Parts: sequence; structure tokens; C-alpha cells
Amino acid sequence: MPSPIDAPPHIDALLSRLHQQSLDQEAALKAPSAAARFVSSDLTDLTPTAAEVPFDALMRDKFIALDAAKCVFTYNLLRATGATTVVEAGTSFGVSTIYLALAVARNAAAMGKEGRVIGTEKEEGKAAEARRYWRECGSEVEGVIDLRLGDLLDTLKDGFAEVDCLLLDIWTPLALPTLKLVQPKMRKGAVVLADNTLTAAEGYKELLEYLRAPNSGFTNLTLPYDGGFEMSVYSPR
Repeated sequence: MPSPIDAPPHIDALLSRLHQQSLDQEAALKAPSAAARFVSSDLTDLTPTAAEVPFDALMRDKFIALDAAKCVFTYNLLRATGATTVVEAGTSFGVSTIYLALAVARNAAAMGKEGRVIGTEKEEGKAAEARRYWRECGSEVEGVIDLRLGDLLDTLKDGFAEVDCLLLDIWTPLALPTLKLVQPKMRKGAVVLADNTLTAAEGYKELLEYLRAPNSGFTNLTLPYDGGFEMSVYSPR
């Protein structure tokens, strides 16, 4: 079966390896009787040993990457919409970022424009590891990524304009503040994607209420991927 993304074999192989590592880590995090999926709300369901570890320390070496199916959907959505500027809130080890960069690079080359994926990460160790994976991909991925290290509510204040897509894969209380920060720079027709909106519905409550409010300027659809994947199109009147 051909690859669902336009990527050279070495990137396909890298992505397969990283997704498997992420799935293995999620399975290890969960109690034996629980499902394989892990989100931050699962803290109360962790094994006793893991539950004693502070959340940031526990997650410091964990991928918890966006599911491969969601990444493929996002890649193809970006290709279809011609996105050339994407903001990723919650880059972590940079797995989903590779898909974003591939799509943006292809679009930018076809349109004769500059392409950029603006990533955010607060952990220096994760950022360094992400950069290593991007170097392994090559210049077509590494060359379009602008990774910003620190508090995303500071790093996303400026330095970009007319955003085509915002991907929210972060600690849920930060989702709405991040959207409000980026929204003034979103073009009409821009897309907001949020992961695990069914699994972590309570954490996303304020974000979803904002997106679905009358006259919000967004049209919304919850895609039936594992855990839920919210797609909201910005179409202000």
C-alpha cells in the first residue's frame, strides 16, 4: 500500500519507529486493566508507583505523540487547504511536527511562497531531541520549522502573521488562552485542531464552549478518531 503522505522512505521509516515508541510508552504508563490511550486526565488511573511521580517529571521523556491516523489526516488537510503557516501548540518530541513540515514545505514549493511551522516547547531536553529527529529527516523538514522554547503564552505573542492552522496538543487549561492569543492572526478559513476532545472533554470544556458559542466565528466538527479530534474552521462574518 502506498504511503498516505508524500515523504521519502527514510522519513516514513522514522515516523513508524517514533509512533511505535509512543504507543509502547503509553501502554507502560497505564494500569494493566486500562486501555492503551493515555491523556493527562489519566493521572488518577496510573499505577501506584507512577502516580507518586510529579506530572512534569513523569512526562519528561514521554512522546505521547499525536496518533498516526490523526497526523495523516492533518497532513492531507494542510495539503488540501494550501496551508503555509502553521502553529503547533505543544511540540514535545516533534513527531507530529514532521507531518506539518512536510505538508507546509510541499505547499510552499508549489505556491512559490515561504512556508513555516511554528513549534512550541518548554522542555529543553524535548526540544533538543525533536531537533535531532528533524535533522534526520533533512532540510525539507528542518528548514521550515521555527521552534520556540519557553512559555508558549510568551513565545507566540509575535513574529508571525496570517496563520492557516493551529494545532492544539497541550495541557488542556492552556488550550483556550493559546487560541485567543493566536486567533487575531488567523486568516478567514483557518483551521483549529484539538486532540482528545472526547477523552479529555472536561479539560477542554472552556475551549469547546468558546468555539461552539453563537457568533463565535467558528464552525465545528468532532472527528471520530480515537479520543476525539476537534476540527474548527474560522469563518467570521
